[in-house]
Amino acid sequence: MANNTLKKIFFYFLISHLLIWTLVPFLSNSNLPRDTIEALAWGSNLDWGFEKHPPLSAFAVEIFYQIFGNQDWAYYFLSQIFVVSAFFIVWVFSKEFFKNQIYCLISILLLEGIYFYNFTTPEFNVNVCQLPFWALSVLYAWKGFKDNKNSDWLLFGLFAALGILSKYLFIYLLVAMDLFFFYMIVKKKVSLKSLISLIPFFLVLSPHLIWLTENNYITITYGLHRTSDAFYAGDPQLFNHIKYPLTYLAKQIGVLIPFFVMLIFAISKFKTKFNFKDKRLIFLLAINILPLIFMFLTSLLFGVKIRTMWMTPFYLFFGILIVYILQKNIKLKKIKNFYIVFLVFFILSPSCYFLNSKIKKDQRLDYPAEEISEEVQKNWNKNFKNDINIVVGQAWWAGNLSYHLESRPKYIRGYLNFVKERLNPKDGIVYIGDKSMLKKSCPGVLFTTHSRYICMVGTK
Repeated sequence: MANNTLKKIFFYFLISHLLIWTLVPFLSNSNLPRDTIEALAWGSNLDWGFEKHPPLSAFAVEIFYQIFGNQDWAYYFLSQIFVVSAFFIVWVFSKEFFKNQIYCLISILLLEGIYFYNFTTPEFNVNVCQLPFWALSVLYAWKGFKDNKNSDWLLFGLFAALGILSKYLFIYLLVAMDLFFFYMIVKKKVSLKSLISLIPFFLVLSPHLIWLTENNYITITYGLHRTSDAFYAGDPQLFNHIKYPLTYLAKQIGVLIPFFVMLIFAISKFKTKFNFKDKRLIFLLAINILPLIFMFLTSLLFGVKIRTMWMTPFYLFFGILIVYILQKNIKLKKIKNFYIVFLVFFILSPSCYFLNSKIKKDQRLDYPAEEISEEVQKNWNKNFKNDINIVVGQAWWAGNLSYHLESRPKYIRGYLNFVKERLNPKDGIVYIGDKSMLKKSCPGVLFTTHSRYICMVGTK
């Protein structure tokens, strides 16, 4: 099959993926997913960091909000832009490893067998936000290693920093690549020129690092808290050091089952020989296997639970690794069977998503955020003259108000005493929270809608 035909198939795949995974959640969901709403809440009050994560995901959704407003489809579209751009970068990278582009195509199509790149992608969050920067960091690290150009090393540093600003777990990839570079420096196969990548890396990260020091490292503290209470209890249970690593391994095997089911239809056998003098193979093993091992060791040594969704970017280059190792066993004459199985998964995944959303009710995706916001706006207009400028409360409830209300108020994480003691009624404040607290302490107008308790403080 000619390379031009393969390119067309690849681009048809990208466009199809983009359209399907934008339309399906838009048509099936009544409300945006939780993490997307949370990012939008942060975006309404931008800073160089937030209590849970660094700022890049919030920057991305706020740019889209300024363009599209509160149109739900736009944020499903945003998420798919991040996904398909990562696919495109992986495609570009794969051409460094395969002369025949059919192997490039197979290595990308195999990713549709990993649910991180389809079923979970409608929820734009920090995991999805990492994808293009993970891919770009790998691409320019390889280019830097191969050609040793200043421009490649500088771009590597830039994209690595943007990856960290997406999510701190990005460091697992960077440590893996650092080990590879150290090995190559020892072997005198790469120069210390790679260190210039640190210039853009720290320049881009510096505003966030300053923010961290000014905010008592709150984001790092949150990350430790999410992994395990053992960091705080000081008495970790020994069994966790066995249970959590084994659970982690079992989940990774489960995630990869559809991937290998697809692969079976592309190869004749799994036998191969490893040539550890092959620089390409060593690099692919470093970026694919080392981060997985580091995550396993984190769970083993600290007894922490690894959440499955954290692994979202870890498998982006897994198709290239497997195809590179097994390319001599791929049955190109019978590749039609692989395409058929790929199409089954390609259609099955969005179909399952749509049915799950329609059949399974009382999910966050069914939360009547628009109706609640309309009721809040109606009651506000009856009681106050000024606009709603601030919403206070937990990120999900208050974030939905911020997203849907006409004035796009800023979200502030806090409690009712924050409203009473630190904010002026002229600011136009809406608090959404606990019934008992509101009944006792609401300094303004209190009402309920859809089982939500609202306190409004404004100027009459």
